[in-house]
Amino acid sequence: MLALALICVVAPAWSAAPIAFDEAVRLAEERAPTLQARWSQTEAAREEAVRADALPDPRLTLGLANVPVAGTDAFDLRADDMTMQQVGVMQEFPARAKRQARRAVADRMIEQTQALTLTEQLAVRQAAAQAWIALWAARREVETLQAQREQSALAIRIAKARLAGGTGTAVDALAVQSAALELDNRIDAAEATVEVARSTLARWLGIEPDALTIAGSPPDLTVLPVDEARLLTSVDRQGPLLAWRSRESVAEAAVAAALAETRPDWSVSAMYGQRARAPGRMPRSDMLTIEFSIGLPLWTRTRQDRGVAARRAERDAVAAEHEDARRLHVEAVRRALAEWHGLKRQVARKEQQALPLAHDRSQVALAAYRGGGPLQPWLDARRDALELHIEHARHLGELGRVWSALAYLLVDEETQP
Repeated sequence: MLALALICVVAPAWSAAPIAFDEAVRLAEERAPTLQARWSQTEAAREEAVRADALPDPRLTLGLANVPVAGTDAFDLRADDMTMQQVGVMQEFPARAKRQARRAVADRMIEQTQALTLTEQLAVRQAAAQAWIALWAARREVETLQAQREQSALAIRIAKARLAGGTGTAVDALAVQSAALELDNRIDAAEATVEVARSTLARWLGIEPDALTIAGSPPDLTVLPVDEARLLTSVDRQGPLLAWRSRESVAEAAVAAALAETRPDWSVSAMYGQRARAPGRMPRSDMLTIEFSIGLPLWTRTRQDRGVAARRAERDAVAAEHEDARRLHVEAVRRALAEWHGLKRQVARKEQQALPLAHDRSQVALAAYRGGGPLQPWLDARRDALELHIEHARHLGELGRVWSALAYLLVDEETQP
């Protein structure tokens, strides 16, 4: 009871603890249902491989032989001493080449499920990283906009003072109040974005959004954990393409399995027949029958060869789709790199030049209005500054999205953030 009580006390405190970037990615990977599904599929493929080359189950046969069906002795099991009650067992032996081919297909299926698991693992990491950065960027937007309230409140006081002193107008006072209301609207919209981002991250972490807070900052979004040149030379080992090689291997193994279908199967059966004991006659000996049978693949041109041709066509289709997927992925990587470089420059320009200039412009315009100048320059500067801050937060989120897409392409642990 004491241990249960401690768990109940500690669990809420743990769930409410702020989650850093690395911790969020790790938790998402541990708790993702899609990864659990992939692991189960891999286990299922392993189980299937164990039985892929096993012999079929033996068959038990029961029957009656030489039962009279006409005359006065019809259907009398004791009338004729040739009538037998039979019991037997039969075992099929597929060609060894077929069994080996089936095992090869099963082994390739294991490799495919493992590759799909790695692909899903990278996708979960990427999605969790993007969700965490989106929440961080949205929260930064709210904090930045809230910091503008101080200047807005100062403008309201100045407008009221000028109106009271006779140097201002009621129109200016109302305009300043409208600007403050617009700022509140922007803050409300930004806070809604925070809640949406929190819900997305909570989904990946498997916790309630109300209990989710984040702490710290993401990794440096202007530096990739892997060299750009390596990204372009290692596309075949990146998440979206990991499963294609195993798909080609499965298709190739299916061709080998189709070729093995030309090999004949054989079977053996043993049947024991207990003969009827006809009244008034000497009992005859029971019978033992042993049979061997072998398949005769005589019409391979219309049967097995067609299957081989179909599997080869499927293999060629997989190879063509692989090449198309590769080209598409290379294009996506190049496009993401170009977008990442562009966003880096925009973010840096805003942080180093545009935002300080917007702040100074707003301060100068407000000072001029306090000294008796017109209000409109401050309203314009204020509006432009708000738009710039919102755009900057959006660009930070987009930079994090593109960075995550590039940072979690390779499985190698040393390349992960």
